[in-house]
This record gives sequence, C-alpha cells and structure tokens, in this order.
Amino acid sequence: MKIRSKLAWTFILLLIFGITSISSYSILFIRDYLLEEGRVEMERDTRWLAVTVASLSDDNLEQRLTKTARTSGYQLAVYDSTGRLVNYFQNSDTTIVPTQKLSAGILESLNARQNIPLLPRDSESEVLTSFVKLSESKAGVTYLQAAQFKDEIYEPIKTIRWIIYYGMFISIGLVVIVSIWIARYVTKPITQIKDAAQDIADGDVDREIDISRSDEFGTLATSLNQMASKLRADTEQIKQFAEKQRQFFADITHEIRNPLHTISGALDMLELDGLPEEKKTKYINTAKKQTERISHLFKDLKTLQRYDSDEYFVEMQEFDMANIAHHMEDWHAEKAKEKGIVLNIDMHSCKVIGDPGKIEQVLDNLVSNAIKYTNDGGVNLTYQCQEHNVKIIVEDSGIGISDEHLNRLFDRFYRTDKARSRDKGGTGLGLAVVKSILSAHDTEIKVESEVGEGTQFWFELPKG
Repeated sequence: MKIRSKLAWTFILLLIFGITSISSYSILFIRDYLLEEGRVEMERDTRWLAVTVASLSDDNLEQRLTKTARTSGYQLAVYDSTGRLVNYFQNSDTTIVPTQKLSAGILESLNARQNIPLLPRDSESEVLTSFVKLSESKAGVTYLQAAQFKDEIYEPIKTIRWIIYYGMFISIGLVVIVSIWIARYVTKPITQIKDAAQDIADGDVDREIDISRSDEFGTLATSLNQMASKLRADTEQIKQFAEKQRQFFADITHEIRNPLHTISGALDMLELDGLPEEKKTKYINTAKKQTERISHLFKDLKTLQRYDSDEYFVEMQEFDMANIAHHMEDWHAEKAKEKGIVLNIDMHSCKVIGDPGKIEQVLDNLVSNAIKYTNDGGVNLTYQCQEHNVKIIVEDSGIGISDEHLNRLFDRFYRTDKARSRDKGGTGLGLAVVKSILSAHDTEIKVESEVGEGTQFWFELPKG
C-alpha cells in the first residue's frame, strides 16, 4: 500500500472513530439529561397535582381527575389508606397498568416524606412513576400516583438523534474528502522527490525538483537540487578530467614513440658493416640525446605527479637568489655562447622564501627555453626587491609567442610549433612543471610576448 493510501486511511479511521465516539456520547448524555429533567419536572408536577386532588370531593373526583390526567399528560391513580388501588385515569389511548397495591416499603417512605413525591429509580422500567401522600383528602383517598412512559420524555431525542446522525454522516463524508486531499497534499512532494531522486540515481543529473514550499519538503527539494547541481559539476569535471587524461596518455605515447623510433633507427645503423667512425659517433650521440630526452620526460612527469598528489611537494625556507643565479650561469653560459647570444644574469644577494630546489628547476626551464628559442640578441635573468616581494624575470629577444598560444602555453604537452619543438628535444612539459611548482608556492607565472620581439616571463616570491 502506498504512503498516500496509508495516510488517507489513517486520517479517515481516526476521524470516523472520533466523530462516532463524540456522537454516541452526545446521544447518551442528552438521553440522561432529558430523563433527569423529566424526573425533576414530574416531582414538581406531582406536588401541584397532590394539592388539587386533596381539595376534590367524592362528587367530582372522577370527572376532575380524568380532565387533569389529559391536561397534565400523566396517567393518574389514587389509593386508599391501606395502599389499595381505588381508581386510575388515562391521559391517552395507551394504558399504563397501575400498581394494584402499594408495597410496604413505598407506604413507609410516603408516610415519612410528608407530601414530598417519591420517584423510585428503576432504570430498567419503561415507565416513570411518582407517588405522593395526600394531606386531608375529602374524597377518601390517601395516596396519588402519576405515571408516564419514558419514551414520551425521550421524544425530543429522536429529532436530536437524527440531527446528530446527519451531522455525523456529513462530517464523515467531509473527513473522507479532506483526508484524501491532505494525503495528496502531504505525499505529492514526497512522490516528486522520490521520482527526481530515482532519475538522478539513473544518471539524469539535469533533473530539478520544482517545489515552492517553505517547509521541510521545500528544504529537502532545495538540498536535492543542490546535490544534483553538484553532481552535474562533478560529472562535467570528471568528463573533462577523463578527456585530459586520455589526451595525456596519448601525448605520452606519442612523446615516447618518437625518441624510441630514433634510438631504434640509430641502433640499426650501428649494426651495418663498414660504417665509418664518424657515422658511428653520430648515431651513438643521437641515441644518447634521445635517451636523455626520455629521462627528462619522466623526470617532468614525476614532478607533475608529486604536485598532484603530494601535499609536501614544496618545503618552504629562506634562501639567497644569488646561489641559484650562479647555478644558471654555470649550466647555461656555454650553451648561450655556442648559439652566439648573450646571457645576462643578475648576481646580487637577495633573500626570498620558497623551495630552493623547485625554484631552481623553474628558472632552469625558463632560461633553457629562452636560449632554445633565441637566435639573436640575448637572454636576461634578473630579480628586483620590492616592498614585500621579490619579482623574478626571465626575458629574451627570441622569436616570441603569438596571442593564440598564450592561453594554452602552460598546458601539459602543448607546443606552439610541435614539429620544431620536437626537433629541439623538448618534452612539452617544461612550462606545465613551472606552473605547478609556482602554484604550490601560491604564486602565478605571468607572460608577455610579441612575435619577433621576444618574450618575458616573471613571477613573485615572498621577501626573506
């Protein structure tokens, strides 16, 4: 059974039980109230009748009592001093058989009550009777009995009962309608939320729940919509990550395949008979160069992997930029000289805070790239002390980078000129490594470039 049916039947049964109980109690209460009121009224009427009967003589007793019985609505009976029935008088076609002789208990009670009516309380009897002792009767009667059917007292309750029954049936009908409506109102958002949750579970993360309510259901719907929105964002992010991962592995495969083919070709040539020593040296150097290229590739991949997963990727400390500057001079001066360009490196002392090994790797990549793509002019490495930071700049007068490539320059395996870059032995990961290391230092790498005019990279580190 659905929760809507359960709620509806619960409301209906509870309210029907409540209405029926209240109606039954009301009928019983009214019945008892009418009976009690009838007793009180009968006692009062019996006292007045006793005064009237006591004043009657034998001549007009029967005529007057018959008239009195019809007027009062009671059946009257009179008894002598011994309690024997003298006569009785009807008030309608229905006859109440009077008591032929009053019991000793009633006589004793009447004699002791001094003209106060006695109403025996017999709840099982269908007749309500009242006895009274007459004082100084002229007609030779001593006791008077007034009787009335209880149904005559209960007569008004018949109308009241039907009024209650009609009201009860109408109320039950309204209860059924209202209960069904309330059940639908209460369960409608539950059904909507259930359907939406099922759709979301089936993968429809674009599903939204349209419930404009300020109660708990509205809050739950808002939470589910937020969850679906988060799932949409996560799903989109996962798709992008999967696409990047697919591209990443494709690029790795491509990057490794080329040097391996070159190495394989060099080894094949070395196996040829009669190969001159010059050629052998050339092919050996080619194999070594491609081996170094693969080594650099995996070194860069290891750096990127540590950045992605190692929270202790960088170890911050204070160090002097002059030490790194000297290393750049030692590593790249010869290469710059071979290309006929000038390498200018700032050597003054300047304390900064960062990971010296990682910053050295950043500058090694930037200076190496600058030399690689500069054919005339020079490459400059400078650092400037500011109020709170140190600005580190690597600039060249090389070929420059067009605007279309600047936005993707730091993507992994992205090359502005793929064929030319591979010829120069690059891995396509150098600038991605630079960005990852500087991101771990909570700083950004900036770049400005103009085709044919050169390129400038710079970043900032906290001052030591």
